[in-house]
Amino acid sequence: MHPQDLVRDHTVYSCVMGSRAFGLATEGSDTDRRGIFLAPTPLFWRFEKPPTHVEGPADEQFGWELERFCELALRANPNVLECLHSPLVEHLTHTGRELLGLRDAFLSRQAHDTFALYALGQRKKLDADVRVHGAPRWKHAMHLLRLLISCRDLLRTGELTIDVGDHREPLLAVKRGELSWPEVESWMNRLAAAADEAAPRSPLPAGPDRPRIEDFLFRTRRASALEFLEAHPDDEVVQGVVRGVQPRQD
Repeated sequence: MHPQDLVRDHTVYSCVMGSRAFGLATEGSDTDRRGIFLAPTPLFWRFEKPPTHVEGPADEQFGWELERFCELALRANPNVLECLHSPLVEHLTHTGRELLGLRDAFLSRQAHDTFALYALGQRKKLDADVRVHGAPRWKHAMHLLRLLISCRDLLRTGELTIDVGDHREPLLAVKRGELSWPEVESWMNRLAAAADEAAPRSPLPAGPDRPRIEDFLFRTRRASALEFLEAHPDDEVVQGVVRGVQPRQD
């Protein structure tokens, strides 16, 4: 099966991300699409496994296989967690709906470390731009501020909101270069300090609910195998794996 066919035929959840989901879109903004596909279980019984992620088939489109997505979300990967909280959902199956119902199981105080680590990496890139070019890439500075706002609010409230709301105009002013770099730096430092302060008192649990996610993944894989079995009732290998039936020895 071609990787892009997995996206076309087996996507369980897809959404729009980037500036449009963040409430920061302007004229000419790209439409970034992200999704999750469920590779049919029998594909994992081969030596060559399904891909963990696929680019395309459309421009600015990227998808994760469900298990890989869950692995990253359990590690509190910022880009992956935000994907589950997009306000712009384009496609949703029963499996995708159940995954959305588990969003809280992925959220924990670990997000403080992963968001902060990601922010530090982006900050170093901005600092390098300032040293070399005298100014940062303002669009990247805007998105880093947005991420820091999201992290602070997540730790304070226990909920991940990616739309910037009332922060839209100040953030777009940063993108236009209307604030000085010291002003932007100061804003970043205040947000990081606020997140540090909120972390110890956060309503979030210390870690994600891994058993809930693992149970969901197991049930989803088994359902996929049973669906294949219904379509291929004479497949002895599938019978053996799903129902414990020994294949005939000729």
